[in-house]
Amino acid sequence: MAEFELINAIIIVATLFVIYGVFLFFDLFKRNERYGYLAYIVALIPINVLWFLQFDVLGVYLLLFILWIFCLLRDLYGVTKEKKEINDVVLYLVLAIIIQLILTAILPVSLDTMQTNTTLYWFFYLPDTYTSAFAIEGWVNSTMLFAFRVTASVLIGLVIVPLFVDLKGEDVPLPVFIIIIGLFIPPFLYLSYVWLPGAMAMLTFLMSVLLFVLLLLITKSGKEVQKKK
Repeated sequence: MAEFELINAIIIVATLFVIYGVFLFFDLFKRNERYGYLAYIVALIPINVLWFLQFDVLGVYLLLFILWIFCLLRDLYGVTKEKKEINDVVLYLVLAIIIQLILTAILPVSLDTMQTNTTLYWFFYLPDTYTSAFAIEGWVNSTMLFAFRVTASVLIGLVIVPLFVDLKGEDVPLPVFIIIIGLFIPPFLYLSYVWLPGAMAMLTFLMSVLLFVLLLLITKSGKEVQKKK
């Protein structure tokens, strides 16, 4: 009986990944529809099924980030070809993140087994990677953790860099910088926690200052006046 359950689980997960692949490569069907963006959300389905099947929770999120990276690479290629808008890409990614956070607050409450190797942050059950002294938990595979850190960094970088390109040369008044930096603080906090949780606040502050300087270099104030000789 256990063998049949394993076979059924493999078939279900494989089918869900195929569905994700359909949305990932939706543009190849040339239907001139925007359903390809749903790949960010559809990726959540096989991932949470794997979590339900008690796969390593850190590995589950590592795989989710990889699936999102595939989506970003596809969409950023479309942005460079001026076939897609970076705002739409970010919108669907953020929507997928919000949905996943909601699921982390609901599913583990209903299914206690999904709480394994997680800890409660507010209402959300997320991987319990570090101890209270910021040491790595015993259940964590160091190689997988490093891969997770790199993947998380690449994921956030794929979102940030195109936004920089989009802002380059644009008129951005100094007060708007505060809003832009405020939007980047959550991903900066997450990156700081993933890499160096003991210095999360200081590392986030450092990245925010570097972002401020970079924005000064690549944007304009809109008040430049060319002097006529």
